[in-house]
Amino acid sequence: MRKALCILPLVLLLCFAFACQDKAAIAELEKARNLAQIENQNKAIVRQYFEAIDAQDYSRMKELSADDFSFQSPGLPEPLRIDVLSQVAKAHYAAFPDWRHKIETLVAEGDNVAVKLIQNGTHKAEYEGIPPTGKEITMPAQCLFVIANGKVREFWAVENYLDFYQQLGMELKLMAAKKK
Repeated sequence: MRKALCILPLVLLLCFAFACQDKAAIAELEKARNLAQIENQNKAIVRQYFEAIDAQDYSRMKELSADDFSFQSPGLPEPLRIDVLSQVAKAHYAAFPDWRHKIETLVAEGDNVAVKLIQNGTHKAEYEGIPPTGKEITMPAQCLFVIANGKVREFWAVENYLDFYQQLGMELKLMAAKKK
C-alpha cells in the first residue's frame, strides 16, 4: 500500500506534465492553422491580382492594392504607384491584347507570396516604336508580393526583357573595347 501511495504523486506529476504539453501542442497547432489560413488567403489575393491584370480590370487591380502600393522592378528609376502601373499595363495590352500570365509556382510565407510564372501573347500592334510582328512572345518572370490587411502593398517583378526584345526582332550589339 505504501508503494502505491509513493507512486501516486509521481503519476499525478506525469499526468500534469502531459496535460501541459497537450495545451502547448494544441496552441502551437492552432497558431500553425491560422498562419496556413492567412497564407492561403494571400495566395488567393495574388491569383485574383493576375486575373484582374489579364482581364484588364484596372479598377479591380486598384481595389486589391493598398493605399501605399508600390511596384518595383530592375531598371525602374523609382517605384510605380497603382495608377501608373495601370497605364503601363494598358499600353502593353494595346500591343499584346491576348497577353496572359500562367502561374507555375505560388509559395507563401506569412505576408510574402512568391510567384514563378510564364507570360505570353501575340504582338499585334506597335509596341515602343516596334511595328507589329504577329509573333507569339513568351517571357518568364519571378514576382514577390507583400500583402498587408488583405491588400497588395508591394509588387516586385523580375522579367527577362532581353529575350522579350530579341523575340520582337531586336538585335543585341556588343561594342568591342578599342585596343590601344
